[in-house]
Parts: sequence; structure tokens; C-alpha cells
Amino acid sequence: MYIIKTENYFDSAHFLKDYDGKCANIHGHRWCVTVEVASDTLSVEKQTRGMVVDFSSLKTDLKSITESLDHCLIIEEGSLKASTLAALDDEGFKIVSMPFRPTAENFAKFFYDKMTEKGHSVLQTTVYETENNCARYRA
Repeated sequence: MYIIKTENYFDSAHFLKDYDGKCANIHGHRWCVTVEVASDTLSVEKQTRGMVVDFSSLKTDLKSITESLDHCLIIEEGSLKASTLAALDDEGFKIVSMPFRPTAENFAKFFYDKMTEKGHSVLQTTVYETENNCARYRA
């Protein structure tokens, strides 16, 4: 099996609602996302001959997702009062609401699904919350 990997980064803040500890407060990370794509065969198409997929395409697709999360506050749907959201919006802050608790584990699945939707044969994704702590998702 052939496996290729790319990575990208984004900076954002989040908090964990109903968490008993420091992570209940808004804090930020420089998230690192790696995506591994696998194939038993290599392409025979002219442009991508001898490749699993063109790295340029893989990097572009991952970057399109990470850019949407860069320099924002990522929240779980329903985790902030409507008045708080309105105040943040009024101040012009970028808020991204997710249907899940914004943990590294959930982001690993999120990136797996998004890259799969873009047509990649994803083997696994890894999301580093810090350089020492990461979560991996593999279907």
C-alpha cells in the first residue's frame, strides 16, 4: 500500500463547555492537522502518473478547510448564551459553531470526513492540539 501525508496548521481559540478544569476557559492553540491518503495502486493518468494523488491537490484541499478555522473562536453549538453570541458578533469577532465539542478527537473525525468528501482515499487524520498531544481518526 502506498501512503502519502501532508499537514497544515491553523490558530484558533476554543473552550470545553461543562469541563471541570482550565480548558473550560477560552484558550488558544496552534493546531496541526495531518492527513494520510492511501492506495494500493498508483495513478496511470498523464498528470498524476506514478502518484497516489497530486500533493498540490491534497495540500490545497486541506488548506481550504484549515483556513476556514484560522483566527477564530470555535464553539460547540448551544454552548454560549444568545446574548453572548450577539455581543461577540457585534464586536466583529469570527465565531465558528460546530455540532460537536471542539476536542482534538472530534476534529480528527471532522477532517477525515471533510477530506473524504473532497474525494480523497483518507487512511487517517491526526490533529495535534499541542506538539505533544494529538488525536487520530481512522475509519
